[in-house]
Amino acid sequence: MGHDALAQVLRHLPKVMDKNLIAGTEHADDAGVYKLTDDIAVVNTLDFFPPIIDDPYTFGQIAAANAVSDVYAMGGVPRLAMNIVAFPADLDLTILQEIIKGSTDKLKEAGVILVGGHSIEDKEIKYGLSVTGLVHPQKVITNAGAKPGDKLILTKPIGIGVITTALKRGKIKPEDAQDAIEFMKALNDKASQIMQEVGVNPVRSLHTENHERVNQSYTFDTETSNGVNACTDITGFGLLGHAVEMAEASSVSIVFDIKNIPFFPKALDLVKKSKNHPKTIKSNKDYLSDRVRMSEVVTPEQANLLYDPQTSGGLLIAVSPEKSQEFVERLSKAKILAAVAGEVVHKKIPTIIVE
Repeated sequence: MGHDALAQVLRHLPKVMDKNLIAGTEHADDAGVYKLTDDIAVVNTLDFFPPIIDDPYTFGQIAAANAVSDVYAMGGVPRLAMNIVAFPADLDLTILQEIIKGSTDKLKEAGVILVGGHSIEDKEIKYGLSVTGLVHPQKVITNAGAKPGDKLILTKPIGIGVITTALKRGKIKPEDAQDAIEFMKALNDKASQIMQEVGVNPVRSLHTENHERVNQSYTFDTETSNGVNACTDITGFGLLGHAVEMAEASSVSIVFDIKNIPFFPKALDLVKKSKNHPKTIKSNKDYLSDRVRMSEVVTPEQANLLYDPQTSGGLLIAVSPEKSQEFVERLSKAKILAAVAGEVVHKKIPTIIVE
């Protein structure tokens, strides 16, 4: 669903008041987080979608990597998963078997146990997973802690939506999309682990007079901001859409340096033709245009890809300047892309600037 449609539905949800809810629907975080004990919080997420490539085994791998990514973005470790399947009654069941095999192999790589699921008949294949993870309540990473001066690190290139759209429409061959496929299959586990090792600023709770705690009352400790302050993974709303969510949740603005944003070279070529555009590029652009300012140095191709919906995209991580170099070096040593794509700045009205 696009931003507009989703916003219309979510604005009618009641605000939840629970002293143990760390992350809910308030700031468009990647997953829900609920404190169970002083040492354990549970992370819950769900994701499913139609095939973006023809090979069922590879699609299953991508779907699993995409689903567990939300847990990694919150600083957690995924532990359990359940399948969500919609499958046509007249289709060869070996296709579904291969999808699930690809998924379970990727879950095994992530150390996640598949414990069940649910299936229905449908006209179109759809597959995904609900995932449960664990994290220490004081080591949760939300999208609401970015601070002025933070460096923004991006861990995967942009342009997956355009590449997979061209692939589905027969405009490129599978081998032309192989680099994008490898990135989609790649877990965000190492980047998440390095976030915790470099240091996550602890959350602290603020109580209301009646000792109830609402989800937005969990904030980062302003006295210790030397480390990772915020994170989100880049998926269907594109780089700019998820950056807007981080900026608004954190009450800051973000400045991207277009020279440092990594794009798939094939995507920069394919995006020149509108027939290769996923429809979400337009809906993302329409929704976000009043919160984004683009410099004239940004090419039309780059501008479109900044709105491009990603599947199993990278993490966008806000790190304090004191820790940013160490963080980039550790990502690079782990053979993870570590592009310093921008910086967090202070502005009264949250804005995304690309220059």
